[in-house]
Amino acid sequence: MKRIAVLTSGGDCSGMNAAVRAIVRAGLAANIEVIGIQKGFQGLIDRHYELLSTKSVSNVLQRGGTFLQSARCKEMREPSGQRLAAENLIGMGVEGLIVLGGDGSLTGALALAQQGTAVIGIPASIDNDIPFTDMALGVDTALNNIVRAVDNIKDTASSHDRAFFVETMGRNCGYLAVVSAIACGAEYSLIPEEPYDLDDICQELRRRYQQGRSNSIIMVAEGAGNAQQIAEEIKDRIGFETRTIVLGHYQRGGSPTVFDRLLAARFGQAAVENLLAGEKGKMLGLKNSKMQLTPLADVINSGIRPIDELLPRLINDLMI
Repeated sequence: MKRIAVLTSGGDCSGMNAAVRAIVRAGLAANIEVIGIQKGFQGLIDRHYELLSTKSVSNVLQRGGTFLQSARCKEMREPSGQRLAAENLIGMGVEGLIVLGGDGSLTGALALAQQGTAVIGIPASIDNDIPFTDMALGVDTALNNIVRAVDNIKDTASSHDRAFFVETMGRNCGYLAVVSAIACGAEYSLIPEEPYDLDDICQELRRRYQQGRSNSIIMVAEGAGNAQQIAEEIKDRIGFETRTIVLGHYQRGGSPTVFDRLLAARFGQAAVENLLAGEKGKMLGLKNSKMQLTPLADVINSGIRPIDELLPRLINDLMI
């Protein structure tokens, strides 16, 4: 190979820049040109790209988001758009493509692989909902952002005898809510994978109130329900005030943690090495601390990564 390309697609997350940096430097070390596609698959359709150098990726390691930017692309949902994207790669002289993103981005990568493009996918999604990897890029930074916010919220919760309902991202996967609940010492974690009963929650919160524990933190994954509505339903039953915090896109940003910087470096280097070794149509994953390849078709067809059943059980044991 003489030229490869990289694009970041879907929702941004911390660590994407660090991964692009690793891809560029690993490619240059192997005497390969690396071009960056701007604004994801839309940039591929529109042929917006730039040749990347060591200077292009200097001073990006510590930055959140993606300097290549991202955008929605309706064309990639259609066979005609997928063919055009594959043709554009050939026209750019690109022999291999690395795609960073979540399930939608990896679906686009699979479509290009089916068009004959040599593609390697890197899982990048703060929800940690992508199968065949223990951790996706950006998850650890998002968790640290949540924990930092909840630690601050607990100060005011204890000062005013309040229950705070903190809504995290996680439309179909409650990983952020349940893991941050454990790390923050929250009383409850409401996630889409586990049923919950508001009457049971109220009973438990009342019991805590009677014991003199008059403040609580309840983590709510967005896919488990609207935190504001849940708080309103509960506030008149438990004997103390409720407040709601929706963390929203705050979770995605910020300087990546050491874990995400290291994971990005490993993903980036491994992606280049595997393209050079002739691998294609696969996603890199972190399994038992090692890099592992899985066919993109298996990743897409396997659905959402299941929650480790130990995590909800741990919450129940520790909230006593």
